[in-house]
This record gives sequence, structure tokens and C-alpha cells, in this order.
Amino acid sequence: MSAQDSCLSLIKYLLFVFNLFFFVLGSLIFCFGIWILIDKTSFVSFVGLSFMPLQIWSKALAISGILTMGLALLGCVGALKEFRCLLGLYFGTLLLLFATQITLGILISTQKVQLERKVENVVLKTIQTYRAHPEETAAEESWDYVQFQLRCCGWNSPQDWFRIPSLRSNESRGHRVPCSCYNSSATNDSAIFDKIPFPQFSGLGQLARPRHNADICLVPANSYIYREGCARSLQKWLHNNLISIVGICLGVGLLELSFMTLSIFLCRNLDHVYDRLARYR
Repeated sequence: MSAQDSCLSLIKYLLFVFNLFFFVLGSLIFCFGIWILIDKTSFVSFVGLSFMPLQIWSKALAISGILTMGLALLGCVGALKEFRCLLGLYFGTLLLLFATQITLGILISTQKVQLERKVENVVLKTIQTYRAHPEETAAEESWDYVQFQLRCCGWNSPQDWFRIPSLRSNESRGHRVPCSCYNSSATNDSAIFDKIPFPQFSGLGQLARPRHNADICLVPANSYIYREGCARSLQKWLHNNLISIVGICLGVGLLELSFMTLSIFLCRNLDHVYDRLARYR
């Protein structure tokens, strides 16, 4: 066997093994998404996300798993069986994904201000219509989860909630806000959040108990509410995790480039393999 044949065999089996790994990974992601759909109650209490957003995320995981499995299957079969059409389709799909990621990165970097403004408008609209449509609560529950996890309240500040007519309290001693704004550490009862499913807070103390809705809490004026708006908290989170985000994006991009290079190299040199097989016959 010549050096070129050995190199092609090595590339072939490297491509197969790596794609087999991603096929298994896609299968696990798909199974995890289906598991969430089947056992939503357990994940609601564990993750703290309500049914509707959890269902959306589980479907997204399942679809991502299927796409990963499909792409990896193309690479596995194309490399192992040396099918040029499958390798070409595999290369084209990776190229499309890579181009899409580059385009999104350019758009995000060049349209940053417009993107921030659109996100702000969506969030403020969600706040303005909070609990106005009981049948459409996915966006509201997702925003509650963001506030709860980032320990923030409102977009710019808690004042965003105080301006909502449906949440204005007639009691001068407190404000009505979503329970996700409640700062449990201010009353030394943070352990409560580990014991009850979000957002059905039921043991937050007398002044923090919901009066009309399980998602609304009455808290004392000027206390027990996260003071920082989520816009600031999101900026801090992005700043603190910028290196990790950039590293992951670069890693994914380099991985895609590597797979594209291997697949197109193998695809272009299959003629040599076919000629060798013809000589043996």
C-alpha cells in the first residue's frame, strides 16, 4: 500500500470515527429532549422553568439532535462506503452552516444597537402585557426565569413593573411584582427557593405572599426586590463569559473547517481509490 493510500485510509476512518461520535451525541441530545417532553413535571421542579418554555426548549433539543444525527450519518456512510455524492452533500451542509454562523456573527457585531433595541422592545412589551392573556404565557414565564436566574428585576430597573396598571397595589406598604423579582437573600430565606417549584412561590413570608395570582408577590416598598435591571445583568453576564463564548464559537468553527477539509480531500481523491480497485480487478 502506497503512502497516498495510507493517508486516504487514515482520513476515511478519522472522518468516520468523529462523525460516529457526533451521531451518538445527537442521539443523546434527541433522547434528552424527548425525556423532557415525557417527564415535564420532574424537570419543572428541578430546572425551575414552567411547562410552556420547557416544552419549547425540549422540542428545540429534539430537533437539534435529529439534525446532528442526520449530518453525522451523512459523514459516516459517505466516508466508510466512499460515496462521493454523500461526501459532497456532507461538505455542502457544513459549508452552509459555517456561512450561516459567519453571517450571524457579522450581523450581530454590525447591528448591535438595533438588536439591543429590538430585544428591549420585546421585553418591555412582555412586561406591559404581563398576565393580560392567560393563554399566552410562554414569553412571560421565560422572562420570569431570566429574572430569577440573573437576580434582576425589570429591563432597566424595577420601575418597569411599578408602571404596569394591572400590578399597581392599593396598599401603600408594598409593591406587586412578579415573584421572580423577590430577593430572598434580603430576608435570609433563600433556602425556600430550593424547596418549591418556580414560579409557584408559596413560603416567602407574610409580605411576599401572592394575593391574587401565584406568580405575583406583594413585597414591602423599597425593599426585598432586586435593584438591578436585567439589561445591566445581561451585559455583566456576557462580559464575564465572553472568553468562553468566543472560545466555543471558534472551536465549533475550526471543527467544521476540519471536517470540511477532510471530506473534500477524500471526495477529490476517490478517483485514485477507484483506479486502484480497477487495477486489482
